[in-house]
Amino acid sequence: MDMSVALQRELADIQSNLTSIRNNPMDIATPSSQADAAGTGNPGFLAAMQDVVRSVDGQEQTAAQKVEAVESGRSDDLVGAMLSSQEASLSFSMLMQVRNKVMGGLDELMKLPL
Repeated sequence: MDMSVALQRELADIQSNLTSIRNNPMDIATPSSQADAAGTGNPGFLAAMQDVVRSVDGQEQTAAQKVEAVESGRSDDLVGAMLSSQEASLSFSMLMQVRNKVMGGLDELMKLPL
């Protein structure tokens, strides 16, 4: 039950980030070391993607540690290890889908006439 609440919160955060990007498309071009042009302190697309990649990497490492603990006998939380592994896998899949969409968008931009 606790894992589903965490997943729902994570999904809500992702949806709010998408809404923010849709409402402020100029944030995409903002360098990660600077705030947006309006001075609201929102990170740009690069910083957001870096944070997501770090988050997914952290989930992968946590899942690997939990699985290793179960395999070595230090823990008997097989269900927790499996859930953590599945969560990390889903996060990575979503990250790859976002990457593919961004690359597809860039390809479309490259096809536009000058």
